[in-house]
Amino acid sequence: MSSFLYGAHVRANGIRQHYLRFGGMGAPLIVIPGVVTPAALWQHVAENLGRFFDTYVLDVRGRGLSESGTHLDYGLDTRADDLAAFIEAMKLDGVTLVGHSMGARIALRLTRRPSLAVRRVLLLDPPASGPGRRPYPIPMERSIRLVEASKRGEGVAYLRAPGVAPWPEPLLLQRAEWVATCDTRAVEAAYRDFYEHDPFDDLRRTSADVTLLVAGGSGVVSAEDIQEFLRMNPRLATHVIAGAAHQFQAENYGEFMDALGGMLGVALI
Repeated sequence: MSSFLYGAHVRANGIRQHYLRFGGMGAPLIVIPGVVTPAALWQHVAENLGRFFDTYVLDVRGRGLSESGTHLDYGLDTRADDLAAFIEAMKLDGVTLVGHSMGARIALRLTRRPSLAVRRVLLLDPPASGPGRRPYPIPMERSIRLVEASKRGEGVAYLRAPGVAPWPEPLLLQRAEWVATCDTRAVEAAYRDFYEHDPFDDLRRTSADVTLLVAGGSGVVSAEDIQEFLRMNPRLATHVIAGAAHQFQAENYGEFMDALGGMLGVALI
């Protein structure tokens, strides 16, 4: 039986924010996806999370059915403000944040602020790039090409081309459909923030319990990065899925769900 309840909008931080809700029972959990990943592309994960948690998956501004446009600021602090406003608007407390890639950076930026509402944060392969640090290994141009191809109605062909990591067919079709909703300005802003803001400093200042899950084959978080994260926050719990891709929620689903469930203390599959 599906745990999906509904999709809805809420006005928070002055914009329309769209979310999907699953389960409706248990402690609240919010999934914040990555750069070109609208909420619909985490539905296969959230279906299982909804069996144990009151689960919300967000469309970050400029993606999916949330507000987008040239009138919006797409910067990191504004995206963190969106998340804080969503938690307040939905009257949530004792929240677990599950942030993947860009979503992990948003969660970290929020929790450097004192927050009684956020209990713990799970960082899923967060970009370790920042001022003076090594580059994020996934080039912006590749993400932009995917968005532009999807907007032309050519996303499926792009995702099936040689050299593009294969996704399960239903997810590939969903990806081509929903990536078309992404604003390229939002993508560019996210990449810019990967280099202008330091995630290590955010981790040092966080007020929440934090767990790090690394995709061992992605190159996004290196062994040296893990050690530096631990120096910034000795309470950090770390897990590595050997050989996994950055999009491990799609490309390494079984191993990812086992690891995520272990971090949350439940059996997701």
